[in-house]
Amino acid sequence: MKKRIFIIAILLAIAFLTTVGFAMARTLDDVKAKGFISVGVNEGLSGFSKPDEKGEWRGLDVDTARAISVAVFGTNDKLKFVPLTAKTRFTALQSGEVDVLTRNCTQTLGRETALGLNFVHVNYYDGQGFLVPKKLGVKSAKELDGATVCVLPGTTTELNLADYFRANGMKMKPVVIEHTPELTKAFFAGRCDVITSDAAQLASHRSVAPNPDDYVILPEIISQEPLAPVVRHGDDQWYDVVNFSVLAMIAAEGLGITSKNVDEMLNSKDPKIQRFLGVSPSNGKALGLDEKWAYNIVKQVGNY
Repeated sequence: MKKRIFIIAILLAIAFLTTVGFAMARTLDDVKAKGFISVGVNEGLSGFSKPDEKGEWRGLDVDTARAISVAVFGTNDKLKFVPLTAKTRFTALQSGEVDVLTRNCTQTLGRETALGLNFVHVNYYDGQGFLVPKKLGVKSAKELDGATVCVLPGTTTELNLADYFRANGMKMKPVVIEHTPELTKAFFAGRCDVITSDAAQLASHRSVAPNPDDYVILPEIISQEPLAPVVRHGDDQWYDVVNFSVLAMIAAEGLGITSKNVDEMLNSKDPKIQRFLGVSPSNGKALGLDEKWAYNIVKQVGNY
């Protein structure tokens, strides 16, 4: 009797794991069925993801999303952009509200493990810094003892800030604001002495200042921030699609392929280029995509 119960338990466990695996590994099928990809993006960050004057989303993270759309659908506009705060972005992905994050997210061990997420290939390396008004007269981050600092919650930025001040024996008062646009406004309104974020984001903040020349980014970079798109654990096929959409743009640049010469490159005798552009089939089938998926990305979005 005990042996029978043991065997039944094993069979039930196998059935459960098979069902769970099937349920988890279906993002590609789901997005094809609904006809679009839900993409979590920043609320508005110049250079990464921000609507232009016509309401069209622009930036590196937006182009990354467009590349994924091209890989799956053959066109770059099958997307629903979902603006998310730093605090809500991972919950939105975990819950299935979005299919992928292309939202300047830093890859960390904790996010990969405790949060059940997978970061694909890094598409931007950044580092955290400080933006201050010139009138403050500060030349180094080591002179910020006692400063009030604007920072986003739920970010590596918040942790790095606390670590840096503690390590250098300094004190500071954080001004925590959840939404990026409001954080920027608070800084320019004088609610804090300093704003801290990745250096590229600081440049973006500075670019929208009433007078950008009144502000300066201090020389210290206090962290390493590898930024990459993010998907959920447990769906290897979707991970591969997103990962190789990023890698396709990087590879195209390395191979000298652009949106202007990609049609000409179809005639290349180089076996690597033939495989990359789908002239020699295999890559598309391996991903569950059209053989011209990489060609379409370069043609419609461009290289990295």
